[in-house]
Parts: sequence; C-alpha cells; structure tokens
Amino acid sequence: MHVFLVIALAGLTLSPVPSSSAASLVSPYAGEESQPIKSLSAGDIEDLLNGRGWGLAKAAELNGVPGPKHLLEMTSEIALSDEQVVAIETVWSKMNEKAKALGAQYVALEKTLNDEFATGDISAGRLETLLDEISAVHSQLRFTHLAAHLEMPPILTTEQLRQYNTLRGYADNDPCAQVPKGHDPTMWKMHHGCN
Repeated sequence: MHVFLVIALAGLTLSPVPSSSAASLVSPYAGEESQPIKSLSAGDIEDLLNGRGWGLAKAAELNGVPGPKHLLEMTSEIALSDEQVVAIETVWSKMNEKAKALGAQYVALEKTLNDEFATGDISAGRLETLLDEISAVHSQLRFTHLAAHLEMPPILTTEQLRQYNTLRGYADNDPCAQVPKGHDPTMWKMHHGCN
C-alpha cells in the first residue's frame, strides 16, 4: 500500500511519494558493515596513519592560506627559492610527524569504540569518556594541520600566494589585485597587507 503526499506550497506541487518501499529502507551505510572500524574507511585510516590532511584544513586552504605539502608539490610552478623550500619542509616535517602520531591515536580510539559496540560491552559513561578522548585527539589533529597553514603566508610573496590559489583552482579573490569601487586604493592595500 502506498500513501501519497502532495504538497502545494507557493505554486509548487511535489510528486506523489510512496511512504515505504524496499529501496527506501536500504541504508546509505550498506556495505560499510564489513569495515574493520565501521566509522572509518580504509582510505580514512591510511590518510590518518600517514599524516595526510583528511580535509581538516579546509578552513585555511579554501580561504587562500596554503598548506606546506601542496606548496612543496608546486615548487617550480610558483618559483619557490631554496630558502623558502627549506622553511616549508621544516614546517611540513614537524606537522607530518605530529599528525601521524595523532592519527594513530585517533584510529586506535575509534577502533576501541567500534570494538566495544561490537561486543556490547559499553555503557553510557564509557561512551562519553571515549567520545571526549576522540574529540580531544581530533581537535589536536585539526590544530596541527591548520597551524601549519598559518606558518605559510609569511614565507611566501603575495604573488606566490596568488599563483598557488590560481593553480589550485580556487577563485582569484586576491584583494591586492582589485580594489573595489569607492575604496581608497592606498588604504585598501594597507588593510590587506599588499606589497
């Protein structure tokens, strides 16, 4: 039996929707039950154990603040000097070492959480403790990646930052390149740290 729902809202009519069907009962998680750690894919685990970004630094990356690994991959394209490369490698090496250690902690905690649910040997109190620990490690991991991004702009020129963002495919939002109408160009450039 199908129950149909028709809603007319501001001239919009939605198509009839069956209230249940076999297809709508299938979870979007179907297939993930075979993962050793249900909350982490094999790719997630590999990223975490190898110190990769895991999307944790998007707040910096997508706001024009590059990360050290991607800068090192673009050494020739943005004409990094030998001194810049050494400085960036130093930041990347420290960040990667710390991210690997934190990633391993995160994976281990998620495995513990998974295993305790699998055995049914978990209480609400234990759950809260584990989630607090997982959250703390996640926060430290995210800080590690984002802090490395913060160290990059002082190493680079304004032009290298612009080139990086252009090559990465991000909108060219360089405030130094375009002064909006109605703004004093000198003041605008001063407020945005333009050279």
